[in-house]
Amino acid sequence: MSSAAAPRTLLGILRAELGLIAGIVTTVLFFTVGKGWLGYLDSLPWLALMFVWLFGVMIWCAFGVVRHADALAELLGEPYGTLILTLSVISIEVAILATVMLGKTPNPTLPRETMFAILMIVLNGMVGTVLAVGGLRYVQQQYNLQGALAYLAVITPLAFLALVIPTFTQSTSGPTLQWQQAIVIGAMTALLYAAFLRIQTTRHRKFFVQPKLTSAGKKVGKTPAVTPAGTDADIADSADHGLIYSGPAHAVLLLATLLPVVLLSKPLAALLDHGIAQIGLPNALGGVVIAMLILSPEWTAALQAAMRDQLQRAVNLSLGSALSTIGLTVPVMLAISVFTGTPLKLGLNSVDIVLLSVTLFVCHITFSGAPTNILLGFVHLVLFGTYLLLIFKP
Repeated sequence: MSSAAAPRTLLGILRAELGLIAGIVTTVLFFTVGKGWLGYLDSLPWLALMFVWLFGVMIWCAFGVVRHADALAELLGEPYGTLILTLSVISIEVAILATVMLGKTPNPTLPRETMFAILMIVLNGMVGTVLAVGGLRYVQQQYNLQGALAYLAVITPLAFLALVIPTFTQSTSGPTLQWQQAIVIGAMTALLYAAFLRIQTTRHRKFFVQPKLTSAGKKVGKTPAVTPAGTDADIADSADHGLIYSGPAHAVLLLATLLPVVLLSKPLAALLDHGIAQIGLPNALGGVVIAMLILSPEWTAALQAAMRDQLQRAVNLSLGSALSTIGLTVPVMLAISVFTGTPLKLGLNSVDIVLLSVTLFVCHITFSGAPTNILLGFVHLVLFGTYLLLIFKP
């Protein structure tokens, strides 16, 4: 690694890791002297101050996680790079929801609302803005059809198994699963997701790499998968993408930056529940807030990839997030529910089921083989706007 890529002084290192420092300080404060702060939530200004502080620090740390994951991505190439980034981001979601479910006052609908919010934000909001921005700049953009279809082929059945089937099962009275159903569906979800990861990283790795030619017939600037990880070219190029430490150092710092997000999720959930009830906002808004916290760094990375005409990386980030939120979250939430007896409501209502079905149908049309364009982006954004409207006016 060139010396220009590394922090020269201790001050430089501290400046680069300000998010981690803020996360550590905030976590220590909230778990020591700040334990009594949550007792004053009846005061709306105090509640708003605490929420802005926690949410801001967690977003800062989340972007730090993405920065270190992106550095590792530069070393490992595709599809490992976006896979590390996706798993890092979605692990935040799993940790937050697990913390809420295992708390003193579990919210049985929060996992469902968060998963549905992530699917709508990713498949409509993120995909829509990526296609619109990319289409505005490049008119048309190419992607690897086999990779996109592989994502959608797994997302579609898993989304229906997790969020639709529980609405219509007859073994229980509500939109829930009986424990035998939960075990089988959780196991099948985990196995199918594991099989997908195996295929993505070994047998069909080339499905998830940017095609060599863009719609204009020009060479794509970067195809990291064809370059051996760790070469001088990789390291020199990665200086522009945040690779300022060694690979193991970035891995350790990624985990360290992730830890405050996990630990602070419990007080954030308490603030959300209290604030939504006090102001009289829709319950589904809590899932949207958590989803935006989780996805904001990845959304930014996907937009940057589209601006560089690397649509396949944006597809890997967006569709990979949608798949991971089901493949990781559902087995963990079902396991917690079965082994601890925590109530869990997964089934969506009829309107949300229709919106989910239309979204998946449009995704299959969007990624049907033709180059993407700005019109397809607008279609997804209209569906995203409809989702936001239905939160406040169901």
